[in-house]
Amino acid sequence: MSTTIIGFGNMLRKDDGLGPELIQRLMALNPPLPVKLIDYGTAGFSFLNELETENRLIIIDAVSSGSAPGSLFVLEKERLELLLKEREECPNLHTFRWNDALRWGRWLLKGNFPRNVRVYLVEVKETGYGIGLSEPVKEAVERLVALFKKEFSEKGPRDAL
Repeated sequence: MSTTIIGFGNMLRKDDGLGPELIQRLMALNPPLPVKLIDYGTAGFSFLNELETENRLIIIDAVSSGSAPGSLFVLEKERLELLLKEREECPNLHTFRWNDALRWGRWLLKGNFPRNVRVYLVEVKETGYGIGLSEPVKEAVERLVALFKKEFSEKGPRDAL
């Protein structure tokens, strides 16, 4: 069973770069196969290509909800279902995000849509222009690295994550 971990975000917008930063950190761990790590940056539309080939999908992105910076949220099953059922105006190519790709992918792929999808969102502190993460977001990335490192080490290559 394959697992893909995808980081979204813009490394030139401070904390918004946490997804790509996490993917770089996980790559350095050399996770067991068949774990695939992808930095998708801000290319939500291109993400549609990954949906049909994956059994397990983990998405990492920034969120600005007003919670304490560095707060970590996990969306799966019912909570993710609620997000995917939300109706918004049709996105254009400049606003198409991972949640739009999941919504469209589920409609297009029907039974071939990934069975196991988990989303980790980290509350940001700063998203202005610049490079580097704020301390609370760095700490959240460290928690995620430790979580995935534990999952990599506890499971064999065939069952990773």
